[in-house]
Amino acid sequence: MSFFVHPNALCESLQVGAGTRIWAFAHVLPGARIGSDCNVCDHVFIENDVVIGDRVTIKSGVQVWDGVHLEDDVFVGPNATFTNDRFPRSKHRPPRFTPTLVCRNASIGANATILPGVTIGLDAMVGAGAVVTRSVPPHAIVAGNPARIVGYVDSKATLTSIDAEMNPDVASADATRVAGVVVHELPLVHDLRGNLTAGEVPGDVPFTPRRYFLVHDVPTGETRGSHAHRECAQFLVCVTGACAVVVDDGEHRLEVALDRPNRGVYVPPMVWATQYKYTRDAVLLVLASHPYDAADYIRNYEEFLAALGKR
Repeated sequence: MSFFVHPNALCESLQVGAGTRIWAFAHVLPGARIGSDCNVCDHVFIENDVVIGDRVTIKSGVQVWDGVHLEDDVFVGPNATFTNDRFPRSKHRPPRFTPTLVCRNASIGANATILPGVTIGLDAMVGAGAVVTRSVPPHAIVAGNPARIVGYVDSKATLTSIDAEMNPDVASADATRVAGVVVHELPLVHDLRGNLTAGEVPGDVPFTPRRYFLVHDVPTGETRGSHAHRECAQFLVCVTGACAVVVDDGEHRLEVALDRPNRGVYVPPMVWATQYKYTRDAVLLVLASHPYDAADYIRNYEEFLAALGKR
């Protein structure tokens, strides 16, 4: 046998990869498939229609029910709870249980509850005790009940309005560690009659816009964007209120706070962008270099990585 089963565990499945360890009082039903180098801790129950990838860690007290798929390198914390039936009734088994997918390298904190039918994206993190009622985007950090996005993994270098307070009347453009993304500080002129901010096109906006749109009345806690463009470039300014933009080139990720009307961020093609942390009064102006074209959007992060050649 190329995998280890503790004498006090019951593993009825023969589809277990090399190097996997199944510890005391765990029970694995015969239909389950478990990859290599996994660690299944004490008091874990794994049902039949379950697929578990390689190098997965499942801590004590977890039940993995039919329809759950854990991809490679997933971590499931103690007593996390999966579900697979939105309207359960005793002795009423549905024809098919609702599937749940946890993508590679995602982590689920202790005592979190995962409702059926959701996808937890690549590299995402679910906080301890969170109740996940809908899908979690790649790299997102969610917490609370119901779970809301509170941050993004590896986007710690957040820019705030404090950075530009020293010279508000002077325009500047600062390249970031995300390929092609530039944060622009536009002139801000204070006047008793009211303040004024302006930018040149082309110039401060590095293209001639072909389209604009406004994003407003976004419920607090909701996200927008979460896509990349193949050819279209964008320039974003939050003209009222505030929001945050997370930009991602497949290797580096950065969160930019758009919290003043004279700050803009240029997002070139083939950069994944997500907006969140909208205040209730936020109005986001987006200038686009191309007319709307549905085919220009990449809405799946794995497809985005494949297009970059980084999958």
